[in-house]
Amino acid sequence: MFISLSNQEGTRVNSSKWIWRSVGSVSIAATLLLLYGFIAAVRSITTPEPFVSTKPVNSGSSQIQNAPAAATQAGEFRVAAIGDSLAKGTGDDSGSGFVRRSVTLLNDQEGHKAQLINNLGINGLTTQGLLTKLNEPGVAYVLKKANVIIVSIGGNDLFQGAQAAQTGKEPPTLKDLRKALPDAAKRLQKVLTKVGEINPKAKIIYVGLYNPFSDLPEMKIPGNLVVTEWNLAAMAVTNQNSNMTLIPTFDLFQQNLPVYLSTDHFHPNGQGYQAIAERIAQGFAVAAAKEGDNTGNGQQSTSSQPADVKKGGNK
Repeated sequence: MFISLSNQEGTRVNSSKWIWRSVGSVSIAATLLLLYGFIAAVRSITTPEPFVSTKPVNSGSSQIQNAPAAATQAGEFRVAAIGDSLAKGTGDDSGSGFVRRSVTLLNDQEGHKAQLINNLGINGLTTQGLLTKLNEPGVAYVLKKANVIIVSIGGNDLFQGAQAAQTGKEPPTLKDLRKALPDAAKRLQKVLTKVGEINPKAKIIYVGLYNPFSDLPEMKIPGNLVVTEWNLAAMAVTNQNSNMTLIPTFDLFQQNLPVYLSTDHFHPNGQGYQAIAERIAQGFAVAAAKEGDNTGNGQQSTSSQPADVKKGGNK
């Protein structure tokens, strides 16, 4: 009897180890894929090409006669942000969020000048809500004035009810989390397409999702899987156009969750927003350095890794 129970327990342990290893492998592979897409995309971040909403970048189209310039002068960025509470900067004691922090970092880079046109982030906004906002003339007016548009959306679609796990209530299962994925992913595609139609000249930066509940055992596996699927779906959209770039954040938070999350256990704190902002700004720096290599006689080595995060908390 005792031997049978022991064998059963060993089987459960081995099965659990296999599940964790499988999930870890999938998450690592997806993160590497996202980072590869990010590194490839930053090459064009300072010289965006025209928006084509119906054809992929590699379609072979030679219609470039109407190709617009992203800025009146090289290195000048007019930044607008739109989306949910992460775009707004909720959780950052300074109120800056990754939007203002990105603008500050861009201004610190040699040859770059950036200004924030407006931040249209709204707490609790979903993909459906953002689609509605994009039809408003005032929103379109702001986006048309920018040549860099930062979009953050999707977390409220995927994690509705997930915060209940912190209060002792039954957390959502993988099946529950996946219910919202197909429709929300389709709406994300419509959102990014609509933004590109409003301003074909702008570089559109979509900030990928992370799992804010990966430190909760019951939410680690389902949360990681759903976020990975969402980010891959988002990358499939951004890869269709050279004006769009996905900024991955999953890997930033996966190993630094206690350091990067605010006290609400959902939004980033100052350090978390700084990490995202440095990754956004790093994209511009890498692109500018590569552009300099192409125009100069020599070649300069540049890093494709994000800048080190300053351990300064909510600065």
